[in-house]
Amino acid sequence: MELLQSMQLFARLAELESFTKAAESLEIGRPQVTRYIQELESKLGVRLFHRTTRRVKLTTEGERFYERVKEILGSIADATTMFDRFGNTLSGRLRIDIPTAFAQVGFMNSLREFENRFPNIEMVLGVTDRTVDLVGEGVDCALRIGELPSSTLIARPVGMAIMITCAAPAYLEQHGEPTTLESLAEHRSVNFLSGQNNRPLAWHFSVKGKDTTYSGRAAISVSESNAYVQCGVAGFGIIQAPGIAVEQYLANGALVEILKCFRPQPRPVTVLYPSRTHLAPQVEVFLDWLQQEIPLLFSEWFRQ
Repeated sequence: MELLQSMQLFARLAELESFTKAAESLEIGRPQVTRYIQELESKLGVRLFHRTTRRVKLTTEGERFYERVKEILGSIADATTMFDRFGNTLSGRLRIDIPTAFAQVGFMNSLREFENRFPNIEMVLGVTDRTVDLVGEGVDCALRIGELPSSTLIARPVGMAIMITCAAPAYLEQHGEPTTLESLAEHRSVNFLSGQNNRPLAWHFSVKGKDTTYSGRAAISVSESNAYVQCGVAGFGIIQAPGIAVEQYLANGALVEILKCFRPQPRPVTVLYPSRTHLAPQVEVFLDWLQQEIPLLFSEWFRQ
């Protein structure tokens, strides 16, 4: 049993890269964390971590051991929750984060059905387009659109979101409709600022099957996706957004798709979570539900 506890502590330390954070996460004293790791290294006869005054990093041997430990702890978690994982008595807090584009009535109605199926799960829903520190902010999983930077997070593919380039009829009446990528230089765009550096996201187009990027002359730049779409509806300029975010405006004529022959390749939709180990049952059932529900909910603007 003590070896299992050491492995659990080792995995948490590898993920958090901090003795203090690992101790707080497991609700034990920091000296106990140090002792367990020292005893584990002594038992294995290898050094598992490089230690500095600010953080700890896995050694090469530690990385190899971590991969095996994740498998072992994952199997133990499966075995200990196999009887009640999918029962309606499942309980616990579930902290999730979704992009603004998904915060629509259809998604909320579907989420309500999940709540009806698992009434004892307490959900905490965050809606943001910024990069979320899952470990630091205590978020169990986050849904994201687009390519992701490399990280230690686990990324589970959900599908591919169809992207639409569009503009308000009033804008097109005043400035004309671009029919080639070259003619975009004569137009104004709405830029979406992303990431910690608030850099404008480049647009993507598909030209003879190849991906081409474009950065336009911005009339206005925003950092929240709902405001981004509303700027397009207001006629500030051309926007490029997931179809799920502009569906209602295309339907009622507030936005018109342009450059359809250059429609970009769909962008990946991914759900992120910190680790396969220590995955709580309520998180696992939500991940499974999300992977099945999203493609059905947004079938017109989604590809698997």
